[in-house]
Amino acid sequence: MFESIRNCRLSPAFLTALLLNVLLAGLATPAHADRLKDIATVAGVRSNQLFGYGLVVGLDGSGDQTTQAPFTIQSIANMLAKFGVAIPAGSNPQLKNVAAVTVTAELPPFSKPGQTIDVTVASIANAASLRGGQLLMTPMRGLDGEVYAFAQGSLVVSGFGVNGKDGSRISLNVPSSGRIPNGASVEREVPTKFAQDNFLVLNLNTPDFTTAARAAAGINRVLGAGTAEATDPVSIRVAAPSIPDQRIGFLATLEAIEIEPGEAPARVIINSRTGTVVISSHVQVTAAAVAHGSLSVTITEHQDVSQPNSFTKGTTATVTPRSDINVQQADARMFVFQAGVNLDEIVRAVNRVGAAPGDLVAILEALRAAGALRAELIVI
Repeated sequence: MFESIRNCRLSPAFLTALLLNVLLAGLATPAHADRLKDIATVAGVRSNQLFGYGLVVGLDGSGDQTTQAPFTIQSIANMLAKFGVAIPAGSNPQLKNVAAVTVTAELPPFSKPGQTIDVTVASIANAASLRGGQLLMTPMRGLDGEVYAFAQGSLVVSGFGVNGKDGSRISLNVPSSGRIPNGASVEREVPTKFAQDNFLVLNLNTPDFTTAARAAAGINRVLGAGTAEATDPVSIRVAAPSIPDQRIGFLATLEAIEIEPGEAPARVIINSRTGTVVISSHVQVTAAAVAHGSLSVTITEHQDVSQPNSFTKGTTATVTPRSDINVQQADARMFVFQAGVNLDEIVRAVNRVGAAPGDLVAILEALRAAGALRAELIVI
């Protein structure tokens, strides 16, 4: 089947028939089925990170303090030297309107020369604000060191900062970083093997054996037996036509296939910082009894002042410390979990005793330590 699909030319009528089969198959799938394009990505079709070093000029005195950022002066000197302007040796210009910055961007897949992308600019040194600045032309390089884009333009800064002469400062958001919408022009296309390989590989966003098996079976049900095979819990290899235009139509048909993902494993997620607890639907406990109670101790310090008698001379007021200790213990309530208790019963049982999120964490950890919790306990 792989050889027949790879070597044949798919006619428009055949592609239309494939799309019709997908639509008919979608009508028969459950309502909670997901499109393949929503749960998987095509291997090799990804974005690339770009990075550059540049200068922002035109600031209103909020640039780098060049005494603490000598590389800013060096960058300005190197730039001026290219235009035939030489800075006298030994001089130390104070450039308050210039800031050295990093420029980052994300190059989408299949970007072509001439297209534009957004860039993010952030101060490297001690510039107070980049508001009103202009980024000079900056080459954007990839991990291979090649230049893929050039960035330039006026910054959009959402924050601002105000300094007082007494050293006080008020700032809103972060004025030392900003963005330039469509600020970089793509100059080089990232090579890809999308149209060269004989197979397309789909990678699931969430690794799962059940989802991978169902995805391969769903593709074979729509496009024919032997078209796809699951190689591991993440990847599904699909035979695809070798002609580029037919491959695009084939992939469009493939993405529209609806798959019912496998159910997530039983997990309890605990955020130790916020006390948030998330329990998945398949969490169960074996038979166990839980007693929950709390002890509250409150200590209040008082200072008792004893005033001297008005008829007594030479005496002063005396201060006597006094402590009040109050101990309160909440009613400890016990509830019993029967074997095979589901999520709804767990939540209702814990709510009946009035447990706070922190108490719920302690109960779940105790159940896990006792071996009664049939779930993976994850603390983040």
